[in-house]
Amino acid sequence: MNFLACDLGGTKVLLGIFEKEINNNSPKLITKKKYLSSDWSSFELILEDFLKKECKNITHPSSACFAVAGPISNNKAKIINLSWNISGNALQRKFNLKSCELINDFAVQIYGIPFLKKNQYSTIQNGSYSEGANNDLHAIVGAGTGLGIARGIISGEKVKVLASEGGHVEYSPKSKLEWDLKIWLKNYLKLERISCERIISGTGLSRIAEWRLSKPDAQNHSLQKYLKKIKNFDAARKELPEKICNLSKEGDQLMIEVERIWLGAYGSLLGDVALQELCFGGLWISGGTASKHFKNFKSDLFLKQFFDKGRLKDILKTIPIKVILDEEFGLFSAACRAKMLLKT
Repeated sequence: MNFLACDLGGTKVLLGIFEKEINNNSPKLITKKKYLSSDWSSFELILEDFLKKECKNITHPSSACFAVAGPISNNKAKIINLSWNISGNALQRKFNLKSCELINDFAVQIYGIPFLKKNQYSTIQNGSYSEGANNDLHAIVGAGTGLGIARGIISGEKVKVLASEGGHVEYSPKSKLEWDLKIWLKNYLKLERISCERIISGTGLSRIAEWRLSKPDAQNHSLQKYLKKIKNFDAARKELPEKICNLSKEGDQLMIEVERIWLGAYGSLLGDVALQELCFGGLWISGGTASKHFKNFKSDLFLKQFFDKGRLKDILKTIPIKVILDEEFGLFSAACRAKMLLKT
């Protein structure tokens, strides 16, 4: 039997039809297609187009899992940026599916972990056996446009997802420099508090750069012209993280400093998550920035901040740290969940 998976965001919709592999239980992709969300007035029209064009010569899917960028309630979701209202039950009836589930697009990734293949991830730290530790506990953290955190209990192929909004906890500066950044950001954004997501995300990397470029010694930096463009066209901000990383690789000292602040904050947060969750099964780094920053995650700077937890640093050495390299892991994970729904 075939099953349908979807990774649905405010910018794009990625749909795929999968089947179960013969030799194992991992989902095998049959066909996929990407849609620009802004080109369509509703998700139903996208799904109708996909099934009509892509299912001509294959079996209609029996189950579906839609990973949605937003909160889910009673199998319903509202995509605020698009004004789309989506109901899993309505989709199930309209498209003749035996089961259909909506799930948060980050929490869904817990379902993909048991079925990962070696080429989809890489290891930063293997960890070590700790007597009495619960190796079924996993946590996944991902910086992309925002900052996602989810937890799960994985026993074989049995998965229990524990959603989290941990990305919105308070950002805690660890130096005078970071305190200066936080105060500037509160004033710049006119906010009473700064969450970790404001710093540890693609958007956060851009904000750190804006703060650094506001200093007197950065008045003649090449990105100053680009910042003026952003003020007039906020959509241009999406391009800034890549520009920062490229300049850092080319040896730009200010952007190296910006990237180091971002990386240090990320490492510190991951150490906090590891202690809070005691995820002896694995701490997974995911999100849109994961594959791009894999080398940075192995750096002394990142690991120093991760382990800088005082008396409890030795616990962190027992926790496996792995990085998801598959940039379509969200779709893969939704397929893993859709496959599970076949059995229910």
